[in-house]
Amino acid sequence: GFLPLQGHVVRNWKVRWFVLLQDKLLYYKIEGGKKEPSPKGRILLDGCTITCPCLEYENRPLLIKLKTKTNTDYFLECCSREERDSWALDITGAIHAGHPVQVQELHRMKNSFKLLENISLHNIVERMYDSSTGIKLTRNLDQGNRYKETFTGSALVDWLISNSFAVSRFEAVTLASMLMDENFIRPVGVRSTEATRSSDPSEKFLDDSTALYMFAESSKKNTSSKEEVNFNISELSGTIVKQGFLVKQGHKRKNWKVRKFVLRADPAFLHYYDPTKEDNKPVGGFSLRGCLVSALEDNGVPAGVKGNVQGNLFKIITKNDIHYYIQASSKAERVQWIEAIKPLT
Repeated sequence: GFLPLQGHVVRNWKVRWFVLLQDKLLYYKIEGGKKEPSPKGRILLDGCTITCPCLEYENRPLLIKLKTKTNTDYFLECCSREERDSWALDITGAIHAGHPVQVQELHRMKNSFKLLENISLHNIVERMYDSSTGIKLTRNLDQGNRYKETFTGSALVDWLISNSFAVSRFEAVTLASMLMDENFIRPVGVRSTEATRSSDPSEKFLDDSTALYMFAESSKKNTSSKEEVNFNISELSGTIVKQGFLVKQGHKRKNWKVRKFVLRADPAFLHYYDPTKEDNKPVGGFSLRGCLVSALEDNGVPAGVKGNVQGNLFKIITKNDIHYYIQASSKAERVQWIEAIKPLT
C-alpha cells in the first residue's frame, strides 16, 4: 500500500508504494499513475527495531519508525491509527519471524493490566502537562462546536505507550479510563461523552481519533457556538467515514498524484490532502450531494484519462459536472470506496 516516507538526504516526504516480504520491506516510485517495475529502495528487516507509536514529529502523529541494524532510521506515515497498527503488527511479525518465542510474546501482550507500583496517576498527569514532552493540545471540532486545548483518545493512548506507562493499547485504554474515573481528564463532544454511559467499563474511554478529551480543570469557555464556525470549517466537522491513500488525476496538468482522501458525513464531503506537506490542510474537496460515482472498466483507458494508469479506476461527477478520476490500489479497495461514497450522494 501507499505510505509517505521521509528521505535520508533531503528530509522531505515522498509517497511510495510499499510491499512487505518475509525479510525486507520494498518501496517503489509511482510515475504517471503507475508503479515502476524496479523498487526505489529496500529496508532489510533482519536486526531491525520498530517504534510504534512514534511521536518524534508533532504534526505527524501516525508514524512508524524503523531502525536497521546499521542504524539507519526510516519514518513511515499512515493515514489512520488502524492502518498504522496493522502495518506495525505485520512488520513486527516479519522482523521476529525466525524467533518463535518473541512471536508468542507479541500475542501474549493483551493480558490483565495492573498499574506499576512506582507510578501514580498524579505523576502521569504531571508528565502530561509538561510543555516539551507532555501530550500535545490542539483545537478540535465536534458537531459544529470548537474546543481548545483538547486531545483525542488515540493520541492519549499513543502518548501513554511512548512514555512507557503501558506496553499495549489495551493497557493504555485501561489506564486512560482510570484517569477519567479519578477526574483527571474528562470527555468533551458527543462521541466521547456518550461512551461514558456504556455499561461495559472497557468501552467508557475510546481509543479513537474522533473522540475528544481535555484536562478536567480546563474551562468550559473553550467552546464556541456553531454560528461562529465558517463554511470551510463546518464542512470539515463531519464524522469521518473512511480515509486512505488514493491516486488522483489533476484537473489542469492531468498528472497523477497520491493523495490522502477523507470521506465525511453530516455534512457529506470528500476532501483530499497532500501527504508530503507538513500542514494538515486539504488541497481540495467537494460536496457529495448530487454526485455520481461509478467504477471504470480496466480494459482500455477511458476518455478524459491521461497517462499509463495502473487500473482500478473510478470516477466521481459532481452536480456541477466536474469529473474526478481516481485510482485505488486494488479492485476490492475500489469497491469499498464506491460503496462508502454512494449513500452520501
